[in-house]
Amino acid sequence: MTDPGLPAGWEVRHSNSKNLPYFFNASSKESRWEPPEDTDVEKLKVYMAQNPRKPDGKIRAAHLLVKHKDSRRPSSWKEPNITRTKEEAIEILKGYETSIRSGEVSLGHLAQTESDCSSAKKGGDLGPFGKGEMQKEFEEVAFGLEPGQVSNIVETASGVHLIQRLE
Repeated sequence: MTDPGLPAGWEVRHSNSKNLPYFFNASSKESRWEPPEDTDVEKLKVYMAQNPRKPDGKIRAAHLLVKHKDSRRPSSWKEPNITRTKEEAIEILKGYETSIRSGEVSLGHLAQTESDCSSAKKGGDLGPFGKGEMQKEFEEVAFGLEPGQVSNIVETASGVHLIQRLE
């Protein structure tokens, strides 16, 4: 493993709540967001680049969800009672897909205003998740994508989605 360039007793850890690295000294129990004094910053940069956080078997993805009247919960933060048909939801999502694939807008940016999921406020980012944590159809597609890749339209009990694997 690459030397992180930290002073003796310090290690890099990862905050699950903030999804960011932090620095921890096991003997003093001190934790901090900034590297400790006397850190070799160049070595730390190399270490961080070579050791991106990948929780065991987990990936990170964002999605844009369009619900319809037959979704398992046909309401959202945008709309208290969703009445559109599944076919109408698919047509709406096809329009979003065209804008994303053309480079006109990113999935994350569009999700902030158009997704029916509460993850919209985070650009559709669902955070890290493993197998068995999402609906089967969603999970199969998300795990099959490469980082950065956007899926075709995916149907689940929640509605219709475009999924982008983030990491």
